[in-house]
Amino acid sequence: MSAYLLILDDDPDVATAAQLLLRRRYGQVATLSDPAGLPALLARAVPDVVLLDLNFTPGRINGAEGLALLDQLRAQARPPAVIAMTAYADVPLAVEALKRGAGDFITKPWDNARLIAAVDQALARREAVRGGAPGSPELMGDSRAMQELKGLIASVAPTEANVMVLGENGVGKELVARAIHAASRRAAGTLLAVDMGALPESTFESELFGHRKGSFTDAKADRAGRFQAARGGSLFLDEIGNMPLAAQAKLLTALERREVTPIGADKPESIDVRIISATNLDEARLFDPSVFRADLLFRLNTIVIRVPPLRERREDVPLLLRHYLRVYEEQYQRPLRNMSASAADALMRHDWPGNVRALRHACERAVILGQGLEYAINDFGLAGGNTVAPAAAGAEASVVTLAPAIAMPVAASGDLTLDAIERAAITATLVQFNGNISHAAKTLGISRAALYRKLGKHGI
Repeated sequence: MSAYLLILDDDPDVATAAQLLLRRRYGQVATLSDPAGLPALLARAVPDVVLLDLNFTPGRINGAEGLALLDQLRAQARPPAVIAMTAYADVPLAVEALKRGAGDFITKPWDNARLIAAVDQALARREAVRGGAPGSPELMGDSRAMQELKGLIASVAPTEANVMVLGENGVGKELVARAIHAASRRAAGTLLAVDMGALPESTFESELFGHRKGSFTDAKADRAGRFQAARGGSLFLDEIGNMPLAAQAKLLTALERREVTPIGADKPESIDVRIISATNLDEARLFDPSVFRADLLFRLNTIVIRVPPLRERREDVPLLLRHYLRVYEEQYQRPLRNMSASAADALMRHDWPGNVRALRHACERAVILGQGLEYAINDFGLAGGNTVAPAAAGAEASVVTLAPAIAMPVAASGDLTLDAIERAAITATLVQFNGNISHAAKTLGISRAALYRKLGKHGI
């Protein structure tokens, strides 16, 4: 699935500059200078991400025009992720844009690395949010494990306690964070998600704490940090286990003092956010002081919520399969089809190493490629050279184990296509880093968003 970006800005030069930068990385990037053309453009296709200027009429700086367009975009059946852009670093305006559904904001002129990171994060969040389709509960499942998880969320959400969400890739940690925020007393405020693993160390303080105009070479205007932008709401610090130790010290200081000092400012600013953090690090590594500071960990993990992997709640698999098949049948306007009994049995016994995200991608693949009257196991792309072992006697002992692709050299399989080689390389890298998406993406030389797309493409 390629990304489709739209730059909505009244300055053609600015839009073209962004287009040239982003097109090399994301492929399809459209520009629009007149908001009047937006309805026709949306009628043709809704972008994945929209970079939205907030002022269009010369002399206007209150952002009202951009906010109205933001409402229009958010009203779409499948709304795009929106990154607000403005030449005027106005904290209340940025907060208002976030409250009305923007996922991030950028001030112009932008830093290229910062802009790309913002788009990467928007695409990654859009992928995560697609885990909960419109009209359905985002945390799906009636298993005992999910009932306990939902009960824990209901107990924790009304408090002000910091929450750390633990779980493997693809289990829905961001959905848990959103559920906590939605049921909290801060629900009227914004939930601002920050991928801590993707923040460059050189801009860490500026991104989180903000800066003042002139405080460094590229500081053309005052800029609010994430702590200020999320004031009154919740700040979701994702991939916190990937933060370098130096950055951990700066974050710890901010949390201890409950205040941040923007770069170039003389006085600190108090912060009013609830911290929800998440990581896929296993707990042994999380408690390793060479990886993560113990004092910061104790600041973050007042409450720990562990999201179960899908293999530990297999009874939810049929519900999830039905849901995502119907979602993609509707999205791609394909006829409703049932599933063969053998396919349903194999999918139930599959280990789902990529958890719900992998199941969702498998369903999308089946809807697109399946040709039979019923869905067959091959439609889901799970075999891919792996063989589903026969079920052994006993319930949990009967779990099907797929041979890891890393153990099967591509040449030995006889498949030397680029797709097969790419799939094997991705799988091997994920195994090497124990499923850590950030580390795997860095090693493979691609963005996290690009890696997520490739995981979906290959059904990993």
